[in-house]
Amino acid sequence: MEIGKMLKGARVNSGLTQEDVADKIRVTRQTMSNWENEKCYPDIINVIELSNLYGVSLDELLKGDEKMIQHLEQSTDTVNSNKKLIGAIGVNILLILIFIVFNGVIAQNQYLILLAMSIGVLSTCVLFYQIIRKI
Repeated sequence: MEIGKMLKGARVNSGLTQEDVADKIRVTRQTMSNWENEKCYPDIINVIELSNLYGVSLDELLKGDEKMIQHLEQSTDTVNSNKKLIGAIGVNILLILIFIVFNGVIAQNQYLILLAMSIGVLSTCVLFYQIIRKI
């Protein structure tokens, strides 16, 4: 069974409205609706709070919903997230060193200057993206 149906069923069995549950776990009613309609999934903290509120085990809520399990694995995979962030930092440091070493060659060709600037901006954007995802 999908997580949305499980959440709705557990909420109805508990005699609560979406508004009641949203207030208790500090989210909006629209967020509750989105979870129950599987437009998006709750994070692990909210799943635990819902489990406690409804008096239902986590196993019961999550079992059988592969999409939800996959979502939780991706959202809690800090090792992979850290590897990407460290990789982005490493690439930026390497590019800075390359630009310093080849500064004389790059400065003499306007196309190389443009290429170096483009690569620098792109790698910086990737680094900022990884930092923002980490926050």
